[in-house]
Amino acid sequence: LSLPISPSMESLITVFHRYADKDGDCNTLSKKELKELMQTELASFLKSQKDPAAIDKIMKDLDQNGDGKVNFEEFVSLVVGLSIACEQIYQLHTQKASAKK
Repeated sequence: LSLPISPSMESLITVFHRYADKDGDCNTLSKKELKELMQTELASFLKSQKDPAAIDKIMKDLDQNGDGKVNFEEFVSLVVGLSIACEQIYQLHTQKASAKK
């Protein structure tokens, strides 16, 4: 499948559906599917979380409509939050590298 969008956007959509499809409902992630996605695709992020209930908290935060599932629109908020955090780390490293010159 080749979508008329950037490869990074296509990858994001593909990853979401790869995990969402596991229980027969290809439009949402169950808590189990979200956990598997995060353990596989975001392992380093999960390791940085010292809280063993991190997945439960993330699921609760993402599930804005309270249906016990995470649809693509809700999932994207996780991606946005992680992207912002990564960009902030990038900026910090860039500033440190500039200061050493």
